[in-house]
Amino acid sequence: MLLRNARLVAVTEPVPGPVDVRVEGGRVVEVGPGLTAGTGETAYDVAGGWLMPGLWDQHVHLGQWTLASARLDLGPARSREEAVALVRERLEQWPDLPVIGWGHRPTAWPDNPTVSDLDAIGTDQPVVLIAGDGHHGWLNTIALHMLALPIRDSVVSEGEWFQAYGRLAAVVGSDGTGPEAYRRSMEAAAAQGVVGVVDLEFSGGVADWAARWAGGADLIRVRHACYADGLDDVLARGLRSGDPLAGDPRLTMGPLKIISDGSLNTRTAWCCEPYAEKAVPGFEEGQPNQTPAELRDLLARAAAGGLDVAVHAIGDRAVTEALAAFADTGARGGIEHVQLTTRDDVRRMAELGVRASVQPAHLLDDRDVTERLWPGRAERCFPLRWMLDDGVEVVLGSDAPVSPLDPWLAIAAAVHRSGDDREPWHPEQSITAREALAASTDGWGTVAAGHPADLVLLDADPLEGASDREHGLALRGFADNVVATWVAGEPAYERSGTSM
Repeated sequence: MLLRNARLVAVTEPVPGPVDVRVEGGRVVEVGPGLTAGTGETAYDVAGGWLMPGLWDQHVHLGQWTLASARLDLGPARSREEAVALVRERLEQWPDLPVIGWGHRPTAWPDNPTVSDLDAIGTDQPVVLIAGDGHHGWLNTIALHMLALPIRDSVVSEGEWFQAYGRLAAVVGSDGTGPEAYRRSMEAAAAQGVVGVVDLEFSGGVADWAARWAGGADLIRVRHACYADGLDDVLARGLRSGDPLAGDPRLTMGPLKIISDGSLNTRTAWCCEPYAEKAVPGFEEGQPNQTPAELRDLLARAAAGGLDVAVHAIGDRAVTEALAAFADTGARGGIEHVQLTTRDDVRRMAELGVRASVQPAHLLDDRDVTERLWPGRAERCFPLRWMLDDGVEVVLGSDAPVSPLDPWLAIAAAVHRSGDDREPWHPEQSITAREALAASTDGWGTVAAGHPADLVLLDADPLEGASDREHGLALRGFADNVVATWVAGEPAYERSGTSM
């Protein structure tokens, strides 16, 4: 394929004037003006469209994102009574179906949710309501039985919940995550310019992804992560990070994912100082999910097996402990979220070569909660400016479905740090539009020979604007400017009416 008259988005260095871009064997092999089409090569005139490397979402729970459209939206609920009312409405519409909900955030509610609240509805159907940050499930007693969980009146949280989530198909039967459903999620992602995701889904393994891929869920690149319970299988297969799965280099082995602490909204993120209100009794600073020895053992096993590691660490104490484990084991990889940290630990990340995988759209949701639960610490939240200034490699993602699988939203949040009419939240930690874009392309800069032919054609330059504030406001809906997306030189999306 030869793309004629393309202007290159200056993700790193600018390239003056329109150029032609030749693609062969899934790679960009030549960039320059006036290239001649070879035998068997199809030429397309993109008429001055803007070409850039495809976008990556470095933190996705793809199965949950695929299911999200069919779930009861609990985001609007402002109390447990409102959430129960939404469940009642769903059961009135479909009394013979289980209720799977998503999105409630009870931190600001007057009272904590309880099992008895849902049992009082009086349904024979299981009810499973997943918190908006993914770190707990609020279930009725029927659902607790079906998931083989001990009976209690509180929510199921952290490690116990992540294990139970993998058994959710026992509640919902056909869970809507077959290859066709995954394919639809991939099509929606490609329409936004996404060419690849790091899939950190809680359930499933190598064999599941290979079967899904063979079933047609093969539109964009996927790096499949495993968790501790799947580590033995991955090591037994001799898989290292980057190895192809299912014989296709677009589907590869990703990192070992470790959830080392909890989340802000459940007050379980592990911090150096106590939560200001509604702390978990006995764990006023939050809590770790592993002992230091357990964390180091996992990192050491992954490193010995050639696996990168992705350590979930939201609180500043969790980040400190994760960095100590990286230093002690020599493991490679990154820290997911890095929501609250210190300047010294940012410098430590740079020294150790530990990557920061950050989901900037979370700052839009957590801005007010942070000021309540972590007062006086907000200037250390999502410290993207510190990270880049200190030389940390930063990559961006969504944590979908906690935030939408929308790289432009993540880019805009990193630049503008506000999702409403308020002034930016700690704008001193903002990064530029170019920096945010570069953190979203999996390390590939301005399109050049040797790059993978994972490309996005836009009808406008995402870096055009008088200021980064304007960029931040404009980029939020920039997916509307995507004309076409290619993965390994093959079309993954074409705007309706486009002939490519």
